[in-house]
Amino acid sequence: MKNLKILIIIPAYNEEGSIQKVVESLVDGYPQYDYIVVNDGSQDATASICRKNGYQMLDLPINIGLAGVMQAGFRYAYGNGYDYALQFDGDGQHQPQYIEQMCRQMEEHGADIIIGSRFIEQEKPKNLRMVGSRIIQGIIHITTGKDIKDPTSGMRLFNRSMMKKFAYTMNYGPEPDTISFLIRCGGRVEETQVQMLERETGESYLNVKRSIQYMLHMCMSIIFIQAFRKKEGLE
Repeated sequence: MKNLKILIIIPAYNEEGSIQKVVESLVDGYPQYDYIVVNDGSQDATASICRKNGYQMLDLPINIGLAGVMQAGFRYAYGNGYDYALQFDGDGQHQPQYIEQMCRQMEEHGADIIIGSRFIEQEKPKNLRMVGSRIIQGIIHITTGKDIKDPTSGMRLFNRSMMKKFAYTMNYGPEPDTISFLIRCGGRVEETQVQMLERETGESYLNVKRSIQYMLHMCMSIIFIQAFRKKEGLE
């Protein structure tokens, strides 16, 4: 794999219990990658921990949500000449040892997006959250013909053209509905097997109620919005 310039974008909202461990694991174990923490107007000590330790950070003054956070990160990545950008959660569930294989797969296959998937080699658990994932997976398959086994995974690698799209195009959130649309536009989206850890601290935004709302929103968007959205060029 050639010498690529890779940025790890770490969206963080109220991750005071995990952000130091996440960043230190990258700095100590994977110094070949650059990173940027994008603090989404956290109300806890996330920003002060980053400042105290001298971490690279974009400190957003208010909470704007994942789409806005990633757009800020992509603009930083694209403007600073990075080849690839990786979405890497600040809650400690993603593991950096898989970054190299994701980059290698993107380079060898000419992919636009690589998704770190939990379910290529393993079966999905039979719980409420995974029911939603199965439904989204099925709808993406019906509307695009592509079987994405882990459409809700938040560990995603983007090439430079995708960085530009997500940075400067309206209505490009880093979610399954946008992935579905990009596949329809001819984007090459692939998956690679990863393992993810359980969250050790804090509380996931997606409780039962929000998980159901998220699943319904994604399904409606894929079926009634993205499936009829005018296709765009990807360059």
